[in-house]
Amino acid sequence: MLNPVPLFGIGNKARSVVVSAQERLNVYVELNDDPEKQVITMYPRPGLVTAVDFGAFPSRGVWQKGDFLYVVNRNKLYRVANDGATTELGTLDTASGRVDMSDNGIQLIIVDGANGYILTFATSAFAKITDPDFPGGDTVTFLNQRFIVNDPDSGRFYWSALLDGSAWDALDYATAEASPDDLVRVFAEAGQLYLAGTNTTEIWGDSGAADQAFVKIGGGAVEWGLAARWSLVKYMDSMAFLRKNRLGQVQVCVMAGSVAQPISNPQIEVEFTSYGDVSNATALAYMVNGHAFYQINFPTVGKTWMYDAQSKAWSVLESFGGMHRASMSAQLLGSIYAADYENGKLYKIEPAVLTDDSQPIVREFTSRHQSIGDFTRVSELWLEMQPGVGNQTGLGVDPQVMMKVSRDGGNTYGNELWTSIGKVGEYKTRAVWRRLGQARDWIFRFRVTDPVVSVFVAAWARVTK
Repeated sequence: MLNPVPLFGIGNKARSVVVSAQERLNVYVELNDDPEKQVITMYPRPGLVTAVDFGAFPSRGVWQKGDFLYVVNRNKLYRVANDGATTELGTLDTASGRVDMSDNGIQLIIVDGANGYILTFATSAFAKITDPDFPGGDTVTFLNQRFIVNDPDSGRFYWSALLDGSAWDALDYATAEASPDDLVRVFAEAGQLYLAGTNTTEIWGDSGAADQAFVKIGGGAVEWGLAARWSLVKYMDSMAFLRKNRLGQVQVCVMAGSVAQPISNPQIEVEFTSYGDVSNATALAYMVNGHAFYQINFPTVGKTWMYDAQSKAWSVLESFGGMHRASMSAQLLGSIYAADYENGKLYKIEPAVLTDDSQPIVREFTSRHQSIGDFTRVSELWLEMQPGVGNQTGLGVDPQVMMKVSRDGGNTYGNELWTSIGKVGEYKTRAVWRRLGQARDWIFRFRVTDPVVSVFVAAWARVTK
C-alpha cells in the first residue's frame, strides 16, 4: 500500500543538514485548507518579459504616477506608458548611482546625492533645484505636504516648502539625536516619518507648528539600524527592510507601528550574516495570486531570496543561473514592472510566463528528512505534479522531472533519475520511481528544467522495513 509522505516543508537548510536540508529554488509555497490534498503545494514563481530596453546600463530609479512610470536611466528621465512607449523628459547632472524619487501629486522630485530635480506633471517642465538652501539628499520622501530629504553624511533631515520641492529654507531641519549615527534613509509610512540610521531608527510625526514641521514620537530610538538603504520598501500595509544591530546580526523585518517584527528565521539570518557586507542589498515587493512577496538581492554573493507572507516561507530565486534580474519595481495599471540590476531592461513580472526573458527557469526543491529511526526500504515513490503540461509553451513535448536521493541525511546524493511528468493531455500521469534501496534517513531532491507549469502537489511511497 502506498502511504502519503510528508516531503514538503517550509523550513530552510540549517547550519547542519542533520537538522534540515530543505531548499526551494524558483518556487513558492502555498498552504492549503483542502483536506483532500496535503497541506503544502509548491507553485512556480512568475517569469519575466521585457517591456522596455534602455540599453546597456541599469536604470537608477523607477516611480509610478497615474498612467505612467518615470524611469531614470543614465542621465535621462523618461516617461514610460503601459504600451512601452517612452518619452525623454530631462537631463540629470549625474549618470550613475541609485537615485530616490517621490511625488506630491503636482511635482516629481529626484535626488542623486548632491543634487535634486523637479518635474512638474502638468507641463512636463524639468529643472534642477537651484535654491541655495537645498542640502542635497541621498533619499527623499513625502509627508504632510512636504518633501523630506536626509542631509548626506549627517544625522540631519530637511523639509521643503508646502507642496513645492523647489523651495527650501536653511532653518527647516531637525536632527535624529538619540544616537550620533548618520541617517541612511528617510521614509514615510502610515502618517509617520521613519529616520533610519546606521545603528538606530527614530520615528517622527507632524508637529502642527509652522516653524518646526516634525517632532519626535516617543522618548527613545529603536536599537537597530538599516543594514541596506535600498532594502526598505513598502510591503503590504507596512514596510519591510533588512536591519542590523551593533553586534552585526542582520534580520529582515516588517514594521508594525513602532515595533519591527522579524520575518526571517534563524537559518536565514545565519546565512545573511555570513555574506559580510550587505549594505548593497536591494529589495522589491509585489503581490501575485494572493501572495505578497518581499524579494531581496545580495550582489556581494550574487544571491536572491524571496519571502512569502501567505506561507511565511523563504525560497531562493535565480535567473540564468545567477542572481534574479529584478532590483526594483513599480506597479502600473495592474502590471508589475521591474528593472534589471545589470542592464537597461524593464520587465513585466508575469505569473503565467515560464521563462526569464525567454531563458529557462530551473525549479527545484529538497525535501524534509524522512526517518523513522530504523532502516527502511522504498520500493516505490510517486510524485504528484500538475500533469498534461507537455507543450504549453511549444517546448518540452514530454517534460521530465529529475530526482536525486540522499541516503545519508543530506551529505551526499546519488545519480540523477529522470522520468516523465506527462505529455499534453496525459492528465493521469504521475512521476514514479521504483527500487530505491534502503536507508535510515532519506532526503529527496526534485528538479524541472523544461518551461512548463511545475506544480508540486503531493508524494506517496511504498515502504517496508
